[in-house]
Amino acid sequence: MGQPLTDKDTIKLWQGEILATEADYPDYWRILAPPEQQHASSIVNGQLHKRYVEIRARLRMLLAQTLNTNPKKLRIHKAEHGKPYLVDYPELRFNLSHTANRMVVVIAKNCDLGVDIEQCTPRKNLVALVDKCFAEEEKNYWQRLPTSQQTLAFYRFWTRKEAFVKATGRGIALGLKYCVVNPENQRELARIPEKYGLASDWLIQDFDLGEAICGALVAQNKMGNHYTEIEANSLPCVRSIAI
Repeated sequence: MGQPLTDKDTIKLWQGEILATEADYPDYWRILAPPEQQHASSIVNGQLHKRYVEIRARLRMLLAQTLNTNPKKLRIHKAEHGKPYLVDYPELRFNLSHTANRMVVVIAKNCDLGVDIEQCTPRKNLVALVDKCFAEEEKNYWQRLPTSQQTLAFYRFWTRKEAFVKATGRGIALGLKYCVVNPENQRELARIPEKYGLASDWLIQDFDLGEAICGALVAQNKMGNHYTEIEANSLPCVRSIAI
């Protein structure tokens, strides 16, 4: 359940299952802002429509609990490159990722951060993706692994790199090849674009959600920050909170 962030709990992660049920849909819909409702209405696929509505509503519910305010009143805008932010609470940073039936939200105060989760399913084009998105030392490390380990290793590197580009606010347009994870210590970045400081200015934390889903959190490495994983299914939903 959402709770205020303290100085001790600088970075928090919430996770939950996406249900996308008809019964919950009306309550979730009422929480959304008009622009979100307008975007939802443009989604033709019924299941994807309900999924979007639930994800956005539960994000609002969590942020509102953290800030002790009404989820409907939160003004969530997008920065130049698409990263969402709270207009009235700029000190509170957050990021969201979802895959399959899982979603994750990370929140911190005055600390840029990003999160990515991926379902680790086998892909036929892994070699091509590694060539395109991995730096030379990452690629060499990956190629030396036994074939049986390459799929999981690919997603480990991918989620770390994706979480970093989301933390910067630029997203994948920044270029995953230029955001390099240290193969010898995979909780560290080896190189990043100069604009975003030193590689040591950022920290990486891996996590697993079960069901072959892996994830990574990347955040500014400020003194006192630490990562706290909350128990499963802790994201608020309409069944656990009055709307």
